[in-house]
Amino acid sequence: MRILEIDLEEAARRPLTPSEIAQLEAAGLRVPDTGDIPALPPEAWATAVRGKFYKPRKDAISLRLDMDVLAWLRRYGPGYQTKINAILREKMLSEIDPRA
Repeated sequence: MRILEIDLEEAARRPLTPSEIAQLEAAGLRVPDTGDIPALPPEAWATAVRGKFYKPRKDAISLRLDMDVLAWLRRYGPGYQTKINAILREKMLSEIDPRA
């Protein structure tokens, strides 16, 4: 089997060739053999942390905050925008998974 390497930005700009479409369709029908991978016991997941190495893309936005809220955040000094993101992420994760 040949490993195909492409630039993702380049791939997003060009349509798939008929050959690439055929390769994707053929790959979709195969089921990977995972028989040689042992299952982890539940204890192995007890200390698992979601997103430990995940670094999401960021987007610059304009946000209107009450002045007292902004003053409270700014007292943390430089990086208060990161603090805003951390507060929102904590809230988001608590709604996605109450155990977080």
